[in-house]
Amino acid sequence: MSAPEPTTMQFIENKTYDDIAVGDHAGLTRTLTARDISLFAVMSGDVNPAHVDADYAKDDMFHHVIAHGMWGGALISTVLGTELPGPGTVFLDQSLKFEAPVALGDTVTVRVEVTKKQAKGRLLLACTCRNQHGTMVIEGVAKVIAPRDKVRRRRVLLPTVRLHAPGAHYARLIAATAPMAPIRTAVVHPCDALSLTAALDAADKGMITPVLVGPRAKVQAAAQAAGRSLDTYRFIDAPHSHAAAAASVALVRDGTVAALMKGALHTDELMEAILDPMLGLRTERRLSHVYVLDVPTYSKPLLITDAAINVAPDLNAKRDIVQNAIDLAHAVGIAIPKVAILSAVETVTPRMSSTVDAAALCKMADRGQITGGILDGPLAFDNAISEAAATAKGIVSRVAGCADILVAPDLESANMMAKQLIYLADADAAGIVLGARVPIILTSRADSAASRLASCALAQLFINRPSPAAP
Repeated sequence: MSAPEPTTMQFIENKTYDDIAVGDHAGLTRTLTARDISLFAVMSGDVNPAHVDADYAKDDMFHHVIAHGMWGGALISTVLGTELPGPGTVFLDQSLKFEAPVALGDTVTVRVEVTKKQAKGRLLLACTCRNQHGTMVIEGVAKVIAPRDKVRRRRVLLPTVRLHAPGAHYARLIAATAPMAPIRTAVVHPCDALSLTAALDAADKGMITPVLVGPRAKVQAAAQAAGRSLDTYRFIDAPHSHAAAAASVALVRDGTVAALMKGALHTDELMEAILDPMLGLRTERRLSHVYVLDVPTYSKPLLITDAAINVAPDLNAKRDIVQNAIDLAHAVGIAIPKVAILSAVETVTPRMSSTVDAAALCKMADRGQITGGILDGPLAFDNAISEAAATAKGIVSRVAGCADILVAPDLESANMMAKQLIYLADADAAGIVLGARVPIILTSRADSAASRLASCALAQLFINRPSPAAP
């Protein structure tokens, strides 16, 4: 059902049987939206593709999505329960005849009219629904017991309903990898069912070709616990997690694999091997972690950096952190990402080094030291992601209110911000580390299956991203 229309009426009251006369009528008008259809489908569980699948509906008899028939029936019930007779009404019987479909954008006018008063408080009411053209879409008869006692109650304030399809952003990322060849990936120490299953699921989707690196007995035990077979996968035996990390890094150095995927070992163990001055995978770019979050209350994917690698980055490190995030944004299809450099305030304040760094980073972008995105800062979190908050503070910016990337002052603030969105806003979080020779798929034990697949998709998209245009 759609949300109630705004009303100045603070109370709801009925008409008793004695106050009602034949010919009395009441009604309401609603315009059908996609939100109405989604809410009705969620409430009822009716996911008939004629109502919720536009691709299917275009080839059915009506050639477009239509409302559930009982959406109109529910509107009739609304009038009976809130207007005529109103609170205290007992529904006994309802007949409905569906004359025509209701399409998105149609405006339906509902009318119920008392046609007969019967003994024991019973009423018969004619019920009709007509669209904006006057076409009858539903007609029928309702039989109710009208209330005997007068009821006048303050209207109940209904809760706000937010609609979000879990994993919708991630589904698009995963779909974008379909034409791409799988990337050969060293899965480091996959010695529990969760991390091993994530790698094998990504292999099943054609995103990676896993090379399993770890103690053979432990990995096979994990496979048995997960009910999976390892017969078709390459395996490199390593006695423990440190050895598995070192062996996986060596596979990158000799060109055997094009990505790394963290298994059941601590991030520090993996990073120690990656950052080894002689045998690691350093480049001229600072390594940094980028979250790609699917937040139910935000209209697009939200990138947050750096929440896992750089504890207290200086200005040069922040430059690389920003550039890594921009490069990933390009890989996932954001042509010109909007980058908000965060602090607690929106003005440059010398006592707050994060505001000075934000201003410097924006000037670095002006001078071509950071490329591919639009930077603004310092910005506070609220006016970075809320247009209303930015407007209230008089901030004029191409980034404020619509940021694609949030750059935190330090690891602690980035990590807390991301975790708050995950646990208080039901966000899903995929993650990847960039700046090394190859992308590093960094998953967490708390990640959902969709998040783990999305993290693999990020690596595949990053490796296959178009080369930047020449200046």
